[in-house]
Amino acid sequence: MRKPNVFVSLLLWIVLSLITLAPIYWLFVVSAKSRVELFGRPSFLLTSFFPDNYANALTDPNLQKYMLNSVIVATSNAFLVTLLGFLATYALTRYKLVGKENVFFWTITNRMAPPAVFLLPLFLLYTQVFVVGDWKLFDTRIGLVLLYCVFNLPFAVWTLRPVLDSIPQELDEAATIDGASTFQLLAKVIYPLARPGLAVTMILTWIFAWNEYLLAATLTSVEARTITTLLAEYVSVTGTNWGQLAATAMLTLIPALVILGVVQRHIVAGLTFGAVKG
Repeated sequence: MRKPNVFVSLLLWIVLSLITLAPIYWLFVVSAKSRVELFGRPSFLLTSFFPDNYANALTDPNLQKYMLNSVIVATSNAFLVTLLGFLATYALTRYKLVGKENVFFWTITNRMAPPAVFLLPLFLLYTQVFVVGDWKLFDTRIGLVLLYCVFNLPFAVWTLRPVLDSIPQELDEAATIDGASTFQLLAKVIYPLARPGLAVTMILTWIFAWNEYLLAATLTSVEARTITTLLAEYVSVTGTNWGQLAATAMLTLIPALVILGVVQRHIVAGLTFGAVKG
């Protein structure tokens, strides 16, 4: 079999990388220009740097508040979804349940419909039904965490299914014979083997929750607004502050890039985990 040309492969990867990074580079260019430069002659090259956009964004109290909300909501959702997905997937893959395949298919149907379909029912639930005295689930962090679980948990179940399927059930039987309880089996046998897949599931659900805009903009007003909703505030009837909007968007990339860099090794391992069986 003829081996692919190394130079051609390298050139292809460079071109694809440049195409992928071009929007981020352009976003940075916009964030580094003043209003006069932005509405002047467009230039793809960055010839000067206008720091006021970043200074104004960093000193904006809303940025700090909304960024904290996003970190709390996304992290809590990622941990909760991964834990529940791990337990649910283990039960569905190990136990002989009636209609198990139908359950797997039913869980993913929540991801098939666009989120806009659920906006009105969710708004009524959060403002009229889930109310205790003066407290409402509307405009709360816990409300967003639970809501994102509804959409991300099916994704976690489908992501973890091939991971747990690739772990031999003989290990469960051996641990049970040795006297291990279900909790010990999950914690000391299944979890160490499934850790790469769990890492991938956690980071992907974290990113989904971090980037989500529509539900956060509809079901929050002041206290629980996330960083993505802040971007829309730069668009007003008097115009759009493109420079500060782009600077804020660049700042929202930093937490995701840091987390991706930390768990990159687990992501690569998890994406190939269970790919080869036998």
